[in-house]
Amino acid sequence: MKKFRRHGQESQRDRLKQELFQFNKTVEHGFPHQPSALGYSPSLQLLAIGTRSGTIKLYGAPGVEFMGLHDENAAVTQVHFLPHQVELVTLLDDNSLHMWSLKAHTGLSELLEIGRFTLTGPPGAPPSVTRVTAVLAHSSGELLLLGTEGGHVFIVEVPGFRELEERNISLDEIAKSVPEDYIGRRNLEHVEALLENPVRPNQVAIGYGRGLIVIWDIEKQCAIQHIQATQQLESVWWTEDGGYILSSHSDGSYCRWMAGDADVNEEEKSDIPYGHFPCKAISKIIQLPTKEGPPFLLFSGGMPRASYGDRHCITVIHNKIHVALDFTSRIIDFFVIRDRLHDTGDPTALVVLVEEELVVIDLETEGWPVIQTPYLVPLHSSAITCSHHVSAIPLKLWEKLIATGELQHTNYSKKPWPVTGGKNLAQDPPQRDLLLTGHEDGTVHFWDASGVCLYPIYKLSTAGVFHTDADPMNQGAEGEWPPFRKVGCFDPYSDDPRLGIQKIHLCKYSGYLAVAGTAGQILVLELNDETAEHIVEPKVVDLLRGQEGFRWKGHMRLDVQEEPVLFPAGFQPFMLVQCQPPAVITALNLHSEWKLVAFGTSHGFGLFDYQQKSCVLIKCTLNPSDQLAMEGPLSRVKSIKKSLRQSFRRIRRSRVSLRKHHISNTSKLQEANARLEAELAEMELAPVQRKIEARSSDDSFTGLVRILYFSDTFLADSSHTTPSLWAGTNGGCVYVFMLSLPPVERRADEPITAQPAKEIQLMHRAPVVGIVVLDGHGVPLPEPLEVAHDLARSPDMQGSHHLLVISEEQFKVFSLPKVNAKMKLKLTAVDGSRVRRMGVSWFGSSRSEDYGKSGLVVLTNQGDLLVVSLPGVKLLVRFPCIRKEDISGIASCVFTKHGQGFYLISPSEFERFSLSTRFLVEPRCLVEVPHGSSQPESTSSLPRETSQPNEDAESAARRVMEHALLNDQKVLQEIQNSLEANEVSLLENSVRNNIAI
Repeated sequence: MKKFRRHGQESQRDRLKQELFQFNKTVEHGFPHQPSALGYSPSLQLLAIGTRSGTIKLYGAPGVEFMGLHDENAAVTQVHFLPHQVELVTLLDDNSLHMWSLKAHTGLSELLEIGRFTLTGPPGAPPSVTRVTAVLAHSSGELLLLGTEGGHVFIVEVPGFRELEERNISLDEIAKSVPEDYIGRRNLEHVEALLENPVRPNQVAIGYGRGLIVIWDIEKQCAIQHIQATQQLESVWWTEDGGYILSSHSDGSYCRWMAGDADVNEEEKSDIPYGHFPCKAISKIIQLPTKEGPPFLLFSGGMPRASYGDRHCITVIHNKIHVALDFTSRIIDFFVIRDRLHDTGDPTALVVLVEEELVVIDLETEGWPVIQTPYLVPLHSSAITCSHHVSAIPLKLWEKLIATGELQHTNYSKKPWPVTGGKNLAQDPPQRDLLLTGHEDGTVHFWDASGVCLYPIYKLSTAGVFHTDADPMNQGAEGEWPPFRKVGCFDPYSDDPRLGIQKIHLCKYSGYLAVAGTAGQILVLELNDETAEHIVEPKVVDLLRGQEGFRWKGHMRLDVQEEPVLFPAGFQPFMLVQCQPPAVITALNLHSEWKLVAFGTSHGFGLFDYQQKSCVLIKCTLNPSDQLAMEGPLSRVKSIKKSLRQSFRRIRRSRVSLRKHHISNTSKLQEANARLEAELAEMELAPVQRKIEARSSDDSFTGLVRILYFSDTFLADSSHTTPSLWAGTNGGCVYVFMLSLPPVERRADEPITAQPAKEIQLMHRAPVVGIVVLDGHGVPLPEPLEVAHDLARSPDMQGSHHLLVISEEQFKVFSLPKVNAKMKLKLTAVDGSRVRRMGVSWFGSSRSEDYGKSGLVVLTNQGDLLVVSLPGVKLLVRFPCIRKEDISGIASCVFTKHGQGFYLISPSEFERFSLSTRFLVEPRCLVEVPHGSSQPESTSSLPRETSQPNEDAESAARRVMEHALLNDQKVLQEIQNSLEANEVSLLENSVRNNIAI
């Protein structure tokens, strides 16, 4: 009977898990780490970014995002969309080509790899013969031209990757056609550029590294014209009318050549834009016409080598305007979006991918302002130091933040985002969510985290309160040459590392914000619609009061501005608390209903009344033997020596313990094993628990405060609740203080008092990382003002309350007010993992809108996500999420109130995940082939299959397989024809190298 009951309970638990919990990594927010290639499809209006790790990401209209990952761990070097199709080709630095398609499935598109190909040369040929250096996706949509390091051009049919050997252009053919008097005819070097004639698609320009440009007719298979440049070639551009070719060179010059039938050995125009002194190479050049007026000329590089060789610039010249856009990191690539809507073809926007951000310049508006990006925003414009998520923002606060943020964006263009491809089919977010990130330069960024796009709303800077060595960004003096203009927001250099934000707490109901920094500073701010000027007076709190013999060896505190400071509209500081010693703030909590802010460091914690601007409580938690806590985060040399000594001591203790318990008698060991097996056969096995060595009280940083928690619960007796402050430390100690609050009408006059109530010491002294008080129904107590705003049920204050203490090693429940242990769940003793991050989330049912449960969400040092039931502390589910080696990713994780979370997968990207079946934010989008897009006439004289403009990805994949089969059969036939008795080894090599995948 018990077995049936147990089976029924287990099946019920399984159903509950399926109804509430489901793990998904949903979307990546931010800027791709280490971008290496850029592509754009004018017909699909999608941009693509490839990275050094082999990732390919596509972006269209806000909310339209796709991601693919190559199996090979190789960098993406080039990305090319096939014209008028939903396919694109990527080239990796291992010389492999990959075909991707936006396959439609159940009304949604997904990015799938449908083919791969590697060029193979004749047996014994050097790798340079087939090493691809240039790719041209022909306008027919059916041919790829591949230029190589050896100077050859291979023509491949796509999407099946079938090499058209009879149409390949060999270096010998080119060399034979070059005039005898050309100085570089004996060594043309690699193919640097391939470009199609905009007017005659059968003509392509082949640019060689040595400088020669050959115009080749791929239909007649002959050279039409030779442009005999002698400088090292960097890039080629063919003007839209087909009449001229522009070439840029390694000496910082560019030339214009007339395209025609006759060979040319003198340029029509040659210019070195930035002077006669040696200049850097112009790596890319573009010239685009306008309907009225002169054309746009854009090029990257070309700066004077000695004076400005370290600048990353793109020059834009139009009419009489000449600007050198100065970017903050290395330029990867750029392209120009043109006005197709009004058929003018005028350039509308310049899109630049640099190493650390994407910058879009409005070319239609006077002054060429920057367009605010709705995605791909560089989260790491200054290094992220902490994160804080706030769910369900009230509309009033949201509108204030939006309005304040718009005041900061007055220098941005008013034009809409120009990349508009695809359709966003995701439903509107059910609520407004904020993600706040603290940064090394003392700023706090507010992000709209409600949907797929992490959109910047507002930026708060705390640096203005303090004296810093800030150097205003130099925009260039009037008449300066080159005419530099700084663009981009990436600025990794902090004026002072002490400004770094370490903790953030926002009360969404009152609008109060608390931020704490590296040098012991705590700012309390409120939202103001207008600018204000006032002095922020620091209130110094000495956490070592009453302690003697300690000397702080770390950094000094920040100097506060003594004069009135003008604060713009937005969050403005009205109180500054300065801890002494000025150590890093390790814990922060704000209770806006009681007007209190609590803060902790490695020395102790304090409680401050920000209404009366007075200190309520100071508690020093510093261990007398802990000198390391006095050194600060910027002086840790001694800590390495001490940790090594402690490690050796632990090893010695464990060896001594092993010697004492060693059983030398073999017969006694066998007898003990037999007895143990008999006992295990009769009893139900409990989880195997490992022995956890109790931590010494003289371990480093035992007094470091990890968590601060406010609650109104039973402390003195079981009939009256008392406001209280709880503090958990690194040494496994929980301090409890009762707070005496005056009535509301006398709150401004009478002081708040705090009295010590209890002190709990955990047995193993494991660091306390979380404290939660549960009401009579086992539900966590609501946030301050949450019940007053009708956003939460009133807690059950009649039944007995319980205290849940989460340490790194276990979860333990105590009854209140007597603090008797009731139940616990061991973590470290069972599987060796430790709690790193925790939060309380509400998991709504996927089947019933009215049903849901609260649970404790935990991230361990192994990178696993756990959900623990409340109040029973039973492990419900476990999901692997982050690699255990990714220490920074684990440390950066932040949970939401509805079972989602964020963690850094690189300095510039957040990975978003969900544990809930109901709350899921992920891209849902569709990309279709543009209606009315017609395929140009093919230049191929071979029989071919016609492809339909609206062909779906399944048909494309079928064509890929058919082409690949034909390719395999052709290669095998060639091998068979060339087979001879003495060429068995050559056959094996050909099969291995030539059969297409």
